Amino acid sequence: MSTADRSAQTSAPAPARGKRADALRNQQALLAAAAEVFAASGVDAPIRTIAATAGVGVGTIYRHFPTRADLVVAVYRHQVEACAEAGPALLADVDSPLAALRQWVDLFVDFLVTKHGLANAVQSDSGFDALHAYFVDRLVPVCTRLLDAAVDAGEIEPGTQAYELMRGIGNLCIGRDSDPGYDPRRLIDLLLRGLRPQAAEAG
Repeated sequence: MSTADRSAQTSAPAPARGKRADALRNQQALLAAAAEVFAASGVDAPIRTIAATAGVGVGTIYRHFPTRADLVVAVYRHQVEACAEAGPALLADVDSPLAALRQWVDLFVDFLVTKHGLANAVQSDSGFDALHAYFVDRLVPVCTRLLDAAVDAGEIEPGTQAYELMRGIGNLCIGRDSDPGYDPRRLIDLLLRGLRPQAAEAG
């Protein structure tokens, strides 16, 4: 076999990998558009609205997600992953761990507002428990890392568990769907202020 033949064989898989990468990017863009529509109009929003937001045809959505339930579950997992990946990125980019925690909590609240509708849509399905476990497994360690960094920096008091903080934030978000005038972020800001050392809060 010549060097040229070996080179051709070696480089042959590259286009397939490129196509897979393009397909993944397109799917991620579609899921981001679906999440945006779900947040604005609920999980029963017309598929054509999602397609228009994503800039694709309705058939493209059904090709990736044959049923609405498939799309809802995929959006749920997509949002969990986006929230999970944001934590380390914020710690690396933001000036202080507490500021990173606050920005992450803001993203988490955005997720919860949409998640409530997603949860209702899949709750009757046997896969809901698995989705909830996936949510906890992915996000609790991220929140723990943010809390630990803020404690190490002396910006918050030690002792707050990630799961209890996330549960508290989730409870404050209840009622947002039924009362558009309710803004949970004001109370969540008070909750986060309560984590700070008393001397810092007094100052």
